[in-house]
Amino acid sequence: MVSAIPAVKRKSGKTYAELAQETGFTNMYVAQILKRQARLSPVATLMLRAALPGLPENLALEMTEPPRRSYDPLLIQDPTITGGILSVHMLHSFCFDLF
Repeated sequence: MVSAIPAVKRKSGKTYAELAQETGFTNMYVAQILKRQARLSPVATLMLRAALPGLPENLALEMTEPPRRSYDPLLIQDPTITGGILSVHMLHSFCFDLF
Protein backbone atom coordinates (compact mmCIF):
# COMPACT_ATOMS: atom_id res chain seq x y z
CA MET A 1 0.00 0.00 0.00
CA VAL A 2 2.75 2.46 0.92
CA SER A 3 4.26 2.26 -2.56
CA ALA A 4 0.86 2.49 -4.28
CA ILE A 5 0.01 5.89 -2.82
CA PRO A 6 3.07 7.76 -4.19
CA ALA A 7 2.38 6.15 -7.57
CA VAL A 8 -1.12 7.66 -7.56
CA LYS A 9 0.35 11.07 -6.67
CA ARG A 10 3.00 10.83 -9.40
CA LYS A 11 0.37 9.83 -11.94
CA SER A 12 -1.71 12.88 -11.03
CA GLY A 13 1.29 15.15 -11.72
CA LYS A 14 0.35 17.36 -8.75
CA THR A 15 2.67 18.68 -6.07
CA TYR A 16 1.94 18.58 -2.36
CA ALA A 17 1.25 22.32 -2.52
CA GLU A 18 -1.27 21.88 -5.34
CA LEU A 19 -3.01 19.06 -3.47
CA ALA A 20 -3.06 21.20 -0.32
CA GLN A 21 -4.66 24.07 -2.20
CA GLU A 22 -7.33 21.80 -3.67
CA THR A 23 -8.15 20.10 -0.36
CA GLY A 24 -7.78 23.07 1.97
CA PHE A 25 -5.13 21.26 4.03
CA THR A 26 -1.54 22.33 4.56
CA ASN A 27 1.10 20.85 2.29
CA MET A 28 2.70 19.26 5.37
CA TYR A 29 -0.53 17.46 6.29
CA VAL A 30 -1.00 16.26 2.71
CA ALA A 31 2.56 14.89 2.70
CA GLN A 32 2.00 13.16 6.05
CA ILE A 33 -1.23 11.60 4.80
CA LEU A 34 0.30 10.35 1.57
CA LYS A 35 3.35 8.96 3.39
CA ARG A 36 1.03 7.25 5.91
CA GLN A 37 2.41 9.23 8.83
CA ALA A 38 -0.98 10.75 9.68
CA ARG A 39 -4.51 9.42 9.78
CA LEU A 40 -7.06 10.61 7.23
CA SER A 41 -10.48 11.52 8.58
CA PRO A 42 -13.58 10.24 6.72
CA VAL A 43 -14.51 13.80 5.66
CA ALA A 44 -10.96 14.49 4.50
CA THR A 45 -11.09 11.29 2.48
CA LEU A 46 -13.73 12.82 0.21
CA MET A 47 -11.64 15.95 -0.34
CA LEU A 48 -8.48 13.95 -1.03
CA ARG A 49 -10.25 11.66 -3.49
CA ALA A 50 -11.61 14.71 -5.31
CA ALA A 51 -8.06 16.08 -5.60
CA LEU A 52 -6.60 12.65 -6.48
CA PRO A 53 -9.23 10.94 -8.64
CA GLY A 54 -6.88 7.99 -9.25
CA LEU A 55 -6.85 7.09 -5.55
CA PRO A 56 -8.70 3.76 -5.23
CA GLU A 57 -11.44 3.57 -2.62
CA ASN A 58 -9.77 0.68 -0.79
CA LEU A 59 -6.55 2.72 -0.35
CA ALA A 60 -8.51 5.76 0.81
CA LEU A 61 -10.39 3.65 3.36
CA GLU A 62 -7.17 2.11 4.62
CA MET A 63 -5.73 5.60 5.05
CA THR A 64 -8.46 6.31 7.63
CA GLU A 65 -6.90 3.67 9.89
CA PRO A 66 -4.16 4.74 12.32
CA PRO A 67 -0.68 4.53 10.77
CA ARG A 68 1.23 1.38 11.59
CA ARG A 69 4.56 1.93 13.23
CA SER A 70 7.44 -0.48 13.13
CA TYR A 71 10.48 -0.90 15.31
CA ASP A 72 13.92 -1.48 13.90
CA PRO A 73 16.39 -2.60 16.61
CA LEU A 74 19.33 -1.42 14.48
CA LEU A 75 17.93 2.12 14.39
CA ILE A 76 18.25 2.48 18.15
CA GLN A 77 22.02 1.94 17.80
CA ASP A 78 22.44 5.14 15.79
CA PRO A 79 24.31 7.67 17.99
CA THR A 80 21.96 10.49 17.01
CA ILE A 81 18.88 8.49 17.99
CA THR A 82 20.48 7.27 21.21
CA GLY A 83 21.43 10.84 22.15
CA GLY A 84 17.91 12.04 21.46
CA ILE A 85 16.38 9.30 23.58
CA LEU A 86 18.77 10.04 26.45
CA SER A 87 17.92 13.75 26.23
CA VAL A 88 14.20 13.00 26.42
CA HIS A 89 14.70 10.76 29.45
CA MET A 90 16.83 13.39 31.19
CA LEU A 91 14.27 16.12 30.47
CA HIS A 92 11.47 13.85 31.66
CA SER A 93 13.21 13.11 34.96
CA PHE A 94 14.14 16.79 35.38
CA CYS A 95 10.51 17.87 34.93
CA PHE A 96 9.28 15.33 37.47
CA ASP A 97 11.91 16.53 39.96
CA LEU A 98 10.49 20.05 39.69
CA PHE A 99 6.91 19.03 40.42
